[in-house]
Amino acid sequence: MNVLVVRLDSFGDVLLAGPAVRAAAESASRLVVLCGPLGEPAARLLPGVDDVIVWRAPWEGQDPPTVDEADLPGLVDRLRRARFEAALVLTSFHQSPLPSALLLRMAGVPRIGADSVDHAGRLLDVRHHRLPGRHEARAALDVALAMGFRPRAGDDGRLRVLPPPDTAALTGNGPYVVVHPGASAPARAWPVERHAEAVRALVDAGHRVVVTGGPDETRLTRAVSGDLAVDLGGRTSPRRLAGVLNGADVLVSGNTGPAHLAAAVGTPVVSLFAPVVPASRWAPYGVPVVLLGDQRAACADSRARLCPVPGHPCLDGITAQDVVGAVGKLMKEST
Repeated sequence: MNVLVVRLDSFGDVLLAGPAVRAAAESASRLVVLCGPLGEPAARLLPGVDDVIVWRAPWEGQDPPTVDEADLPGLVDRLRRARFEAALVLTSFHQSPLPSALLLRMAGVPRIGADSVDHAGRLLDVRHHRLPGRHEARAALDVALAMGFRPRAGDDGRLRVLPPPDTAALTGNGPYVVVHPGASAPARAWPVERHAEAVRALVDAGHRVVVTGGPDETRLTRAVSGDLAVDLGGRTSPRRLAGVLNGADVLVSGNTGPAHLAAAVGTPVVSLFAPVVPASRWAPYGVPVVLLGDQRAACADSRARLCPVPGHPCLDGITAQDVVGAVGKLMKEST
C-alpha cells in the first residue's frame, strides 16, 4: 500500500508524529511524509519514511504563502501522479485537517483519515474524535489505529529517530548537560540572563555544560555559554543535534523542537514550560521530565506567541537553583 502522512507544521510537531508514522509504515509498501519546510529535517529523521514532499501551506506558519504562491494545482497534480492509496492527516488539537483533506480528495486519494471536530462531508473516510487532553503524540497514533494501521509488535509508542552519529568530537569527552536557550516563540523563552545564571550554577554544581542553538542563535548561545560552557551554536545539523542530545545526561530547554528531539533519543528533559499551550499535550513525551514554570498563570491556553501578561510571570519565577535541582533529580532517577 502506498501511504501518505501529512503533518504540515514545525520540527517538533513532525517528531511527535513519529509513532503514527511507524504504525502506518508497517502497512505500507511505501510511506511518504508531506510536510512544510520547518518540518522537513524532522521528517527525514523518522524511521519508516521512504520519501518526503515539502510544501508550504497557505494556512500554516507565521508567514504563510498566498494561495497563488502555494500552487495548489501543482501539489494536487503531484499527489495524483504518486497514486497514494491512503492518507493520514495529522494536526494539532486546534487545527483543522479539512483543507488538506480537500486537496487529497482532489488528487484522487481513495481513503483519508484524520481527527476532526468539524463535519467533514465527503472529505474524510475515517473521522476520528480525539480524547480530551490527549498528548499530541498519542493523539496522532490514535488516528493511525483508527485507520487500521498497527505498530510493529513490541513498539512502545515512544518518539524515535534514526540512529544518531557519535558527536564526541563536538562535545568533548565525559558526561554533560545540554542547555538549549532558544525558543520558537518569545512567549516560550526564558530570559537570556537566567540561562546564563543557570549555566554558571550548573558548572558550580559540578556539571559540564554544552549549549546548543541554530545558525541564527549564535549570539544567544555565546551570551549563555560565557567562558564556562561548550558553545555549539550554529554548529549542529538536526542529525548532529540528535547525537549531542543522545550523549547528554539531561537537556534543559523550553517547549521547542529540541525538547522533543531529546525525547526521541531517550534523554530526560528539564522543561521550562510556558503554559500558553497545555503541558498535558505538549510536554516531552515518553521520557522522565521535570516541568518548571507556573502552569496556572494567566497566559494558560492562550496560544500566544508574545507574552500577554506583563513581567512574563509563568517563567520568570524559575531560578537557576530550580534548574540545578531539577537536573540533579533527573540524574539521580536515571542511575
